[in-house]
Amino acid sequence: MKPTPIKRILIVLAILLGLLLLMTSLAQAQGVQVTDDRGRAVMLREPPRRIVTLLPSLAETVCALGACERLVGVDRYTNWPSSVKQLPQVGGGIDPNIEAIVALRPDVVLLTTSSRAADRLQALGIPVVALEPKTHADMQRVLAKVAQLLAVGDAQALWRSIDLAVTAAAQSLPESARGQRVYFEVNPGPYGAGAASFIGETLTRLGARNILPASLGPFPKLNPEYIVRADPDLIMVGSRSADALQARPGWAAMRALRQGHLCRFSPAEADILVRPGPRMAEAARLMADCLIAGHR
Repeated sequence: MKPTPIKRILIVLAILLGLLLLMTSLAQAQGVQVTDDRGRAVMLREPPRRIVTLLPSLAETVCALGACERLVGVDRYTNWPSSVKQLPQVGGGIDPNIEAIVALRPDVVLLTTSSRAADRLQALGIPVVALEPKTHADMQRVLAKVAQLLAVGDAQALWRSIDLAVTAAAQSLPESARGQRVYFEVNPGPYGAGAASFIGETLTRLGARNILPASLGPFPKLNPEYIVRADPDLIMVGSRSADALQARPGWAAMRALRQGHLCRFSPAEADILVRPGPRMAEAARLMADCLIAGHR
């Protein structure tokens, strides 16, 4: 006896449902795998639902990819977006609170390759993905790896929008604002942002000339006399350090300080500038505005 049309439809639906369940189970069996910046393959049975981050830019990347709700713990410096301020803080990259991290039962911990937490967490059976964004290319790669790990979003589309916004910031600069010799101070060590850093790369795209060559490394600690001799046209610095510059030996005679060519970034702005993450376009706009003000 031949099945009725309704029975045939039900049979087809049952077959399709079975195939869908099979595909889902296969996907779960395969899980997700990424190779981190230590060259280690990290395999999870499924995309992580509970994530701890030990670097602000990594937390920002998770949120930019639309997975902020998966964060269950962050380091003490993470403060963007505002929703993460309510999360438990688990120390910092160099002084993580291992017990607090373990108590959060994370599926994975995202941290830097230099973090002291990696080996201890792995010994406790907690998967670790180490990522180290230092340049624009690194930032693009890290964005893609985090998206792969989370199985969310179009990382390349997000990167293109960020990159286009940096280009737009560069195109907004008048020709007269280009070519300025810039010193960007990361912290009062003094540590500066060299041409090889992500900050230096952004300055180059904006048409500025960094007084710290790539040969010094991304963020070199400097002899203050080096900066005096370089005599930059413009200084970019956090507001917390700006007032002390005049007191440094020989600095008051520098052209930038004599002429008031100094950009003081608020703590919130400094966070945007020094974090190699998805707010790179905002950082480019802050630097572009500084360069425009500096040539006047």
